[in-house]
Amino acid sequence: MRGHESSVFSISVHASGRYAITTSTDTAQLWDLDTFQRKRKLNVLQSVGIQKVFFLPLSNTILSCFKDNSIFAWECDTLVCKYQLPAPPESSSILYKVFAVTRDGQILAAAGKSNHLHLWCLEAKQLFRIIQMPTKVRAIRHLEFLPDSFDAGSNQVLGVLSQDGIMRFVNIQTCKLLFEIGSLDEGISSSAISPHGRYIASIMENGSLNIYSVQTLTKEINKPPPPLVKVIEDLPKRKVNSGDLKMKVTSGRVQRPAKSRENKIQARILKQDLTGNFENKENEFSDGLNKKRLQILLKGYGEYPTKYRMFIWRSLLQLPENHTAFSNLIDKGTHVAFLNLQRKYPIKSRKLLRVLQRTLSALAHWSAIFSDTPYLPLLAFPFVKLFQNNQLICFEVVATLIINWCQHWFEYFPNPPINILSMIENVLAFHDKELLQHFINHDITSQLYAWPLLETVFSEVLTREEWLKLFDNVFSSHPSFLLLTVVAYNICSRAPLLNCNLKDDFEYFFHHRNNLDISAVIREVYRLMDTTPTDIHPDSMLDVFVALTKGQYPVFNQYPKFIVDYQTQERERIRNDELDYLRERQAVEDTQAEVDRQRVEDEAWYQTQVLLREAEETRREMLLQEEEMMIQQRQKLAAVKRELKVKEVHLQDAAGRRLLQLQQDQCEMELRRLDDEIERKVHMRDREIAATAKDLEMRHLELESQKRLYEKNLTRNQEAIAKEMREDADAYKRKVDLEEHMFLRPIGTDQTQNQKTQKLIEENLAKAEQARLNTDWRMQALHKQRCDDLHRNECYQEVAKLLRKNRKKEMEVLNAVMEGEAKKWEEAEEQDFHLKSEKEAAALSDASRRWFLGNEIHGQHPCPKVPTCQDEWVASSCLPRTSQLKDISEMESLTQILLNQRKTRWDTMEWDLMERVRNLRQRLATQARNRCQTPHLLAT
Repeated sequence: MRGHESSVFSISVHASGRYAITTSTDTAQLWDLDTFQRKRKLNVLQSVGIQKVFFLPLSNTILSCFKDNSIFAWECDTLVCKYQLPAPPESSSILYKVFAVTRDGQILAAAGKSNHLHLWCLEAKQLFRIIQMPTKVRAIRHLEFLPDSFDAGSNQVLGVLSQDGIMRFVNIQTCKLLFEIGSLDEGISSSAISPHGRYIASIMENGSLNIYSVQTLTKEINKPPPPLVKVIEDLPKRKVNSGDLKMKVTSGRVQRPAKSRENKIQARILKQDLTGNFENKENEFSDGLNKKRLQILLKGYGEYPTKYRMFIWRSLLQLPENHTAFSNLIDKGTHVAFLNLQRKYPIKSRKLLRVLQRTLSALAHWSAIFSDTPYLPLLAFPFVKLFQNNQLICFEVVATLIINWCQHWFEYFPNPPINILSMIENVLAFHDKELLQHFINHDITSQLYAWPLLETVFSEVLTREEWLKLFDNVFSSHPSFLLLTVVAYNICSRAPLLNCNLKDDFEYFFHHRNNLDISAVIREVYRLMDTTPTDIHPDSMLDVFVALTKGQYPVFNQYPKFIVDYQTQERERIRNDELDYLRERQAVEDTQAEVDRQRVEDEAWYQTQVLLREAEETRREMLLQEEEMMIQQRQKLAAVKRELKVKEVHLQDAAGRRLLQLQQDQCEMELRRLDDEIERKVHMRDREIAATAKDLEMRHLELESQKRLYEKNLTRNQEAIAKEMREDADAYKRKVDLEEHMFLRPIGTDQTQNQKTQKLIEENLAKAEQARLNTDWRMQALHKQRCDDLHRNECYQEVAKLLRKNRKKEMEVLNAVMEGEAKKWEEAEEQDFHLKSEKEAAALSDASRRWFLGNEIHGQHPCPKVPTCQDEWVASSCLPRTSQLKDISEMESLTQILLNQRKTRWDTMEWDLMERVRNLRQRLATQARNRCQTPHLLAT
């Protein structure tokens, strides 16, 4: 019974016990308790929420109350909304938390976190009263009406449990506080009232359970109202105002609101019958119902209302509801006679089978004859199915039926009740002789056409609705009504029965449903009740209705006790004999089982021995076969070894031959590889020789270019000397001009000399820088040649002869060049010598003349002597040219030595030679700088 996502806080069961409603905060579900299946589910929004969903007492109406104070009424069968209660007045609007309904389902009390109570009239669907509790009440936790035996279900006293733990009982009509239970020190946590309103059970906050007697608390509640005077109040026609409805609860005089004349309640007083002809007390029930009026209602409508049927039946049968006595019968457990009830009566519903078994066991414990009554399950089953959710009512209904409507059924036990069947046959003979004669002609007795209907109480031949309608009339009439119903059923079915000729057809007819109007049968029963003569009427032989006694159930001994005792004794003897027989048979079976087991073990042992012998023989044969196979295997193994030895020898020979062949192949491959290497070396040598030849050609071209360069340098030197001579002549001319203008412009001349001196210095610096750059270029060229020579070192070894020839030619060329150069330098020296002597003479005259001019111009402040370009040339010309020639020849000789020794001593002499060349170049550069820095000869 799943389906709730939150905890269930309320369960409401229908008065018939067939349906139940479970309620949680988010949903309410309607369940069928016969099948435990869910019929409907009520889902609401989470923001709304459900407060309570419950059945109204003795009705088919479901009341649903939500957290937004909306209250809806639904029809249980169709779940159609019948009505919705209007919203309460805004001046007295409270959030409903707790609810209570009177037993007749007419008044709904609702309350919440307030001291106000709202009373709704469900019939008029209107709020008719607002009750204000005392100021000490701030919230109401529980509401419950106090039942009364004299108010016919319209309960007038309401119990209100507030937050202070005190439960106050208020009269909702007079708004008077009658009594209260609990106190501030010992508060009540929850409370419940007994169905008859005699006791109040309360669970206290300290954990104790208190039982209160209502009669002791007050005596006014038990006083019945005047029986023949009733006040009928009409609800006001106009809209009800909350101020007109509100009434305060008082403990003294009742305070009522003032009513205007147009709202004056009209009342009608029923005059009391002066003759005092009251209803017979036997027709007045404790719950206020009247049997005569119920019979009039039943004759008018043919049946009782479905929602009130169970309540009316309980009133008609006057069930005592002896809980203690019934609990004692149930506590005795399942009777031995009904332990295997499911074998004879297989019922699909396990719950129904369990309830039927308990009910039959309780009846058997109540009276011993019911343990041997074979038709008792058929008799009780329809009532068990109807009251399966209330086993106490089910038991008491069946017991009441047996005591009153089954009178004299057990006098001929265990045979069918011949006396009862004779009554039925007499009535049938009086009203329908033809049908009875037809039964007699076909040998059909009353045990066939009457007893099946009685033992099953018509449950086999009627539907559920027809059966309920029939028993509405049975329980409302004399016990003879059931017997006359059998006669009426046969008379109403006379047409199909007269057409039956076989006994099987008659049996089938009285054990299955037929197309018959139950209302016509009931009308026929009432006709038979009125028209049957007194001498054959069953009511003259049956006692009137007698209800079950309260407290303890009456003793049922209306049966031949000696037969039952005899049957009980015989059954006990048979049971004991059966137990002895079962024990003996069990012992025999155990012995037989032991013998069989021993025999099986012996056979198994013998079979095991046989199998062991067979296995031993098999193993021996297998051993012989294995030995024979081993000998054969050894022979085969020796042959295989010989074959393997021969194969090994062959393999060794083949391996040796293959090894020799492999070595020969490797030697051939090595020779081929050497041949390839020789060819590669020869090819490389050829390429290197060709490259060397090309290099030599390039070297020859370089030497030729050097030769042309030397010749060009000699020509350039001659041009330079001629230019120097021209410059000297120009200088002489400038000198004469200077001497002429010295006296005129001494200051300008000094500036001009300074500028020339500065220019000369700059030119000298440029020449020195150029000489340095030339030296660096030569060093880079030499470094590059060294790198090339390292790469060609191996090649020079093969072309040594060619190098020697080239060196010879180069030496010849160099010697020729050096001889020509020496000659030219000698001629130049001679010319320089003559020029020097002439210049010395000119210089002396120039010096004397400059000295004279200087003394004349500057007086006592002579200017410092700045060498001129002419002086520089004189100084440079004074250096010996032979030193330069020696340096050049030494550099050429070093170059020749480097070429001669490249093959053998290159690695050791390379850096020394390079260092010597670098030193020579530095010495030449130093000499060039010194030429510019030599002091003038005349200055010393």
